[in-house]
Amino acid sequence: MWAIDFGSTNTGIARWNRAEGRPRMVELPNVCRRPGGADHLEAPTLVPSAVEAFENLDFWSKAGKWRPLASRVFWGRQGFIGRRAHERNTDIPQPSFAIDFKVVLGQSPLRTVARLGRKPLSAREVVRLFFRELLREVRETTGERIRDLVLTTPVDAYESYRAEMMEALKLVGVKRVRFVDEPVAAAIGYGLGLKQNRLALVVDFGGGTLDIALVSLAAKEMEQGTCRVIAKAGRPLGGRVVDDWLLDDLCRQLKYPVPSARSGETLAQWGRMMRSEACRLKEALFFEDEQVFFPMPPDEFHRFEERVRGETPHIRVTKDELRMLLEERGLYRTLEACTNEVMERAAQEGITEQAVEDVLMVGGSTLLPGVYPIFEKRFGRDVVRAWQPFEAVAFGASAYAADVSAQSDYIVHDYAFVTHDLETHEKQYSVIIPQGTRFPTQMDFWKRPLVPTCSLGTPETIFKLVICEVGKKYGDERKFIWDKDGQLHKLGGAAAPAVTNEKGGESGGDDGVVIPLNDANPTLGYLRPPHPPGDRKPRLEIAFGVNAERWLCATVYDLRSKKYMMREQPVVRLL
Repeated sequence: MWAIDFGSTNTGIARWNRAEGRPRMVELPNVCRRPGGADHLEAPTLVPSAVEAFENLDFWSKAGKWRPLASRVFWGRQGFIGRRAHERNTDIPQPSFAIDFKVVLGQSPLRTVARLGRKPLSAREVVRLFFRELLREVRETTGERIRDLVLTTPVDAYESYRAEMMEALKLVGVKRVRFVDEPVAAAIGYGLGLKQNRLALVVDFGGGTLDIALVSLAAKEMEQGTCRVIAKAGRPLGGRVVDDWLLDDLCRQLKYPVPSARSGETLAQWGRMMRSEACRLKEALFFEDEQVFFPMPPDEFHRFEERVRGETPHIRVTKDELRMLLEERGLYRTLEACTNEVMERAAQEGITEQAVEDVLMVGGSTLLPGVYPIFEKRFGRDVVRAWQPFEAVAFGASAYAADVSAQSDYIVHDYAFVTHDLETHEKQYSVIIPQGTRFPTQMDFWKRPLVPTCSLGTPETIFKLVICEVGKKYGDERKFIWDKDGQLHKLGGAAAPAVTNEKGGESGGDDGVVIPLNDANPTLGYLRPPHPPGDRKPRLEIAFGVNAERWLCATVYDLRSKKYMMREQPVVRLL
């Protein structure tokens, strides 16, 4: 029940927890990004896909390389991986340090990606070393040796790529390897069932590349871990490119030289540190409106007045400025162009945008300001699944490994409708469809009497039905949510309006985000005769249910006129 999402920038390890009936990320404290970290953006349990090979091995490490023993025991250490490899190569990267080897493996496995003294190291050798040390860390941390594994693969991976991965894992003792296409794993990780065929647009936007693919998820093929690619487009654009853009812009504002590959040792070393600082700044601006950039330049970069005053150079950057920079550099145009390419190719096969049932967002760069709104506006909020970009693929692969992926669809968020307190007239949010509800439901899944509030102190003649999506933290799950203005929120972060459950008690008010879905054009009904302000008797009977297409359907019955104002009428589509 082990699964590995091997990524170009980060690698995730997940395991299905039978007791909880859900997948869990496996934290490897020695090599993961932030051991024990709680920050959503840091993706703390992921392991950076980086390797530093050792040149001089001790006796046990040399013995551990012997093929008959390599598949049985993990003797010695042959290199550093993950966070430790990055930390050791922050200032001056060693020739034996390698990143981005996944991409090279898929194109040319014998290409040199690092050097160990005079010996060149191919992508094949580096990948094998990475998995050797990764599974060694799993053994030391959990006490278990992985023998059965599901591995995610790019949707356009050739059989040669799978063969390379199979051999690398076989050498370290994995006896059974199954593969699952990344879009299939993302679909399962985001809770899509396997009972029906569906079209999904997968937006994979990570640290190194942007890939957008329209795939057909057929039930039979998904059970085999595969899907059919209808159209695909990509660009060599990712989070690291954005970091370079930001650093370049900040250096120009501060009038510092812009570091490049041709820079001298001092400038190049400073540039590597500043790219990390630019990355920190970028991620902080996902949530904050303003953040400070500290360039920490060498003494010779300081201006004369800064030296005299002892000032520490810094610059304040706002989220709007980051968004403007992304606009100037063409990020949003690139996203639109890639999506257009995919949909134009799909149109040649008679597939329209309206036929896309799900948009699956994976990769940390999907959290950049302005990215989510592009797909929300184009395909609709009820289609875009984006709340766990770091874990969705690993979670899905873990569920696939446990053979529990054929689950029914369920509602992801709580949904509520707006009422007003009879005394204070303040808004209240009554949850009508709780998170985790399987659909379709009975049309009277939630049913209650309602007294119009007459908030203006005059007879109520119009009935407005405003439905809200309520994002809340459940347990220790890491999720993101976007409000109606396209701003990103962490679930469990800033306080949100109190949310009442069906018994009237407060639920999750301190860590919820409420997003009105139809406040600009609420469903209307007319009370004939009008309801007087002093009448506290229930006037309406309201029932809600969810149909097979995820539409929230409302039934409103006027108890006074004995007439239905609406009957099983679709109001909004749920996610």
